[in-house]
Amino acid sequence: MTRPRAANEPWRLPPPLFDARCKACWFTLALVVLVIASFWSLDLQWAQFLSLQAVHSMARFVGEFFPPDTSPAFLRKVALGAWETLAMSALGTGLAALAGLALAVPASRLYAGHTAPARVPTRLILNALRSIPELVWAALLLISAGLGPFAGTLALALHTTGVLGRLFAEAIENAPPGPAAALRTHGVGNGRVFLYATLPQVLPQLMSYTLYRWENNIRAAAVLGVVGAGGLGQLLAFHMGLFHMSKTATILGAMLLMVAVVDAASHGARRWLTR
Repeated sequence: MTRPRAANEPWRLPPPLFDARCKACWFTLALVVLVIASFWSLDLQWAQFLSLQAVHSMARFVGEFFPPDTSPAFLRKVALGAWETLAMSALGTGLAALAGLALAVPASRLYAGHTAPARVPTRLILNALRSIPELVWAALLLISAGLGPFAGTLALALHTTGVLGRLFAEAIENAPPGPAAALRTHGVGNGRVFLYATLPQVLPQLMSYTLYRWENNIRAAAVLGVVGAGGLGQLLAFHMGLFHMSKTATILGAMLLMVAVVDAASHGARRWLTR
């Protein structure tokens, strides 16, 4: 709440929009320059994109999706693909949460002055895991795991381990140090300090991160099927490649419905955890 100005207090001018000592101002300016340079360097065909011919072609293409295929046999196949996609995302996220937590502990400083000798190499491992996209992981794992959902599940788990491990490590390092310090003064070891002081404080945040990544993995699992990793994506790649547009529309509708349901459930769970 703004403090009211006293009667004898002089008026103060508002701060300037740009200050040479303001780091945020320089960062914002650099970001604006980058965006302008991106528009200038990329060959963006806006005139062609907004032309009447492009709009007509897109409308004709979208019209081929209707009516969607609602035959019972195909809907049953789509439901099985949706369940496979959901199972891939849930199992991959669960494995990633366990592996990410196991790697987050050596990747973080547990208290002030902690040497954390494994911090740098563990963070390099996490960087390598998350820098490789899920599609690349799936293409690599298809060689050893073969076609199907197993390769897709492992691809999601490996990439998400890198993401969650880094987020978990940051949460552990930013945990309030008071309870952990109190236990250490009584001679409690680092393992029990983490289990009884640090982990209970950060657990809601870790669960929130995990649920949010599960939302993202639903979308990723639907795409991984394009390279043969099972689920709705495999159905989508097959029927879209054969120009079965009515079947493609049904698969896309199932993807949208599944993502919307999972997003709503995950959002509600994250709000409940952070109360």
